[in-house]
Parts: sequence; C-alpha cells; structure tokens
Amino acid sequence: MATVDQTSQPTMPGEPVVEANGPDGVRRRDFINIAAVSFAGVGGAAAIAPLLLQAAPSADVLALSSTEVDISKIQPGQGIKTVWRKQPVFIRNLTPQDIAAANQVDVNELRDPQSLSDRTKPGKQNWLVTLGVCTHLGCVPLGIGEGENKGEYGGYFCPCHGSHYDTAGRIRKGPAPLNLVVPEYSFASDTVVQIG
Repeated sequence: MATVDQTSQPTMPGEPVVEANGPDGVRRRDFINIAAVSFAGVGGAAAIAPLLLQAAPSADVLALSSTEVDISKIQPGQGIKTVWRKQPVFIRNLTPQDIAAANQVDVNELRDPQSLSDRTKPGKQNWLVTLGVCTHLGCVPLGIGEGENKGEYGGYFCPCHGSHYDTAGRIRKGPAPLNLVVPEYSFASDTVVQIG
C-alpha cells in the first residue's frame, strides 16, 4: 500500500498545493509563534523594569544605611545619642568602674545572657554602642544624657514601663524581654565609629 503525503495534496479542487515545511524544516506557523512569544517577553520586561526601579531604595535611604560618628570628645562616663535609620543610638564611653560592675555579673542569671565582651569590640570594651529603643514596647530609655535617671543598675531606665538596664545595656529588671540591641558597627579609626 502506497503512502500519500496529505500536505502536498489539495484539499479541495482548484486549491493550490502548500508545502508544510520550508526549505530548512521550519513551518511558517512556528516562526509566527516564536516571534509572538519573543515580542511578549520583551514587552513584559519593559513593563516590569520601571516597577523594579521604583521599588529600589532611594538615594536618601541609602545614605542613611550607615553613619559615622566622631567619638573623640566623649569622656569616660559620658555618652551621646545619635540617629541611625531613624532610630536613636546610644554611644557610651564606659568607666573602669562601669566595666568592672558589668563583668562582676553572673551571666547565667541574666534574662538575656550576654557578657560585656559579647556586646563590645575586642580592645574597645569601654565603648558600648546600642540602639536607644527599649525591647519591651519601643520607648526611648533614659540614662544617656547628663543627669538622667540611669535606673537601679547604673545603665538605662525606661520610663514607660519601668525596665532597668545595667552598664552593659543588659535587661536586669522590668518587662523588657531582651537586652538593648547592639547594631552592626565598626571602628573606622580610634575616634570614629561607623554604624551600619
């Protein structure tokens, strides 16, 4: 029985013969499909690109991602409040007495166990850098400014709900569940701290 190529046979009398495949084996329909999908892909990318660019952080946000603070004028026992990512940051120059008091605490008895060395940089144990935000409900504790209430443990006191932090910024009394957060920071020099 002989096979007949139906694509080369006219389907109706008087209809021209149409070849199914071109000279390189690609049908016209395949070319149209590929062209349509390619056009849709380029159009989709062109539509999404502005949305992605709009979602990227702006220049002012990127500028706030890190900040440098001059600590050369902070004497032992003093501290300053600065701002990083729209949050207060406390930088305190601890005295030898503050360091000794923090190191005498049994870490295992703390609600959020951390030693002073866990919260400071090696060789810079006198510089304590923490976010100035109480870990209970986000109030700003007192204790960084001259004459402010430092709480029962000589660190910080949150006036909103009575949380007391020690000289290492560790929670010692009150409802706060965690120590004051230590942000990512480094020393750009002996007198400059880079936060973020």
